[in-house]
Amino acid sequence: MRILIIFAVLVGVLMAYFRFAPTDTAKWHRLPDAAALGDTADMGSFLAVRRIAAPADQVLTAVEQRALATPRTTLLVGRVQEGMITFQTRSLFWGFPDHTTVGVKDDLLVIYGRLRFGRSDFGVNKARIEGWLETLGPLTEPL
Repeated sequence: MRILIIFAVLVGVLMAYFRFAPTDTAKWHRLPDAAALGDTADMGSFLAVRRIAAPADQVLTAVEQRALATPRTTLLVGRVQEGMITFQTRSLFWGFPDHTTVGVKDDLLVIYGRLRFGRSDFGVNKARIEGWLETLGPLTEPL
């Protein structure tokens, strides 16, 4: 019984850490250099680059609206007017934070999602970003 109580306390401490650890926004509010159209998946991250077919502020506003409609997603830093926004999406049970930065560089929409803790996100960032892209419709050009 004592072991179960210790285990439950440890799980609670870990959950609290994942949910309440401070976030260094300067570390997460940045985009990688992206010159090529397409998608790049890595362990724990996903990068999507699309050519935009509408004004940058219109595309970013649509992405912001879609992102904020995603469960457990909040605006972390940035604004449409700045040309770059970073969102935080937490997993349901553990509260693991994933950070997704969206920006427009020239005529390219760059969406970069990555995990904060661990090594693999089991494709969660890819699925989320692909879902966001599906809703943009005519605002981006197909690959």
